[in-house]
Amino acid sequence: MSGVVMTTTPAGRMRALARAEFTLLVRSRSTLVTAALVPLLLPFSIASFTDDKMLKEMGLDIGQVLLPAGIGFAMLFGVYSTLAAIYTMRREELVLKRLRTGELRDGEILVGTALPMIATGLLQTVVLVVGSMVLVDVGLPKAPHLAVLGVVLGFSVCAALAAVTSGVTKTAESAQVTPMPFTFVSMIMSGVAVPLEAFPDRAASVLGLLPLSPAIELIRGGWTGELSAYDALGAVLTGLAWTVLAVFAVQRWFKWEPRR
Repeated sequence: MSGVVMTTTPAGRMRALARAEFTLLVRSRSTLVTAALVPLLLPFSIASFTDDKMLKEMGLDIGQVLLPAGIGFAMLFGVYSTLAAIYTMRREELVLKRLRTGELRDGEILVGTALPMIATGLLQTVVLVVGSMVLVDVGLPKAPHLAVLGVVLGFSVCAALAAVTSGVTKTAESAQVTPMPFTFVSMIMSGVAVPLEAFPDRAASVLGLLPLSPAIELIRGGWTGELSAYDALGAVLTGLAWTVLAVFAVQRWFKWEPRR
């Protein structure tokens, strides 16, 4: 990866680094499966446990549950968990340290490394949307701008939190474990596997403040068209607040050299 610093513009340097990372991603079968296939398969497991009668009582249908769930899985497994492991491995292999001695700036290194994962997640999102339209007749989003906002916020906060998680991860081996708490909490309590509508109103209001909850709320609201302007604004502000907080944490605690 020493050749990724030859381009002089920030965009060129990040593009070169992203291309190198994509090559490494394709060569690593385990990472590729986690990033590319797991998010596409997990929604089927949710479908088998979904109660159509309960969904109707919440004003939802199966497509409005499975599609946000699939996109949420892409964020958690395709970006967050995978990227946290990649940042940690590159640090332990001294790749990050070597990159910092060249033209690349810190932000460019982090963004360039994340770009293949984010691109993979966005591609999965497109596949999930098309698949949901064909298989479960989910239809077009009634408020597409909210869905787009949710996707952007979700991938942004997951990429930033992946760097934060790497900062508290000691080894490449432990990187398989440290992302698990956030992943499971988000799956159950951020509306990914279980819609927040299934919780009591007070609990749902609290769970809506979790890092990934705003993104899932906006995505689901984008398809149902039932998210009020007030709730949408609250979700956007909450998501932005988490993103800013995560970026600050990265600047403060991200580790560029192996932790001894």
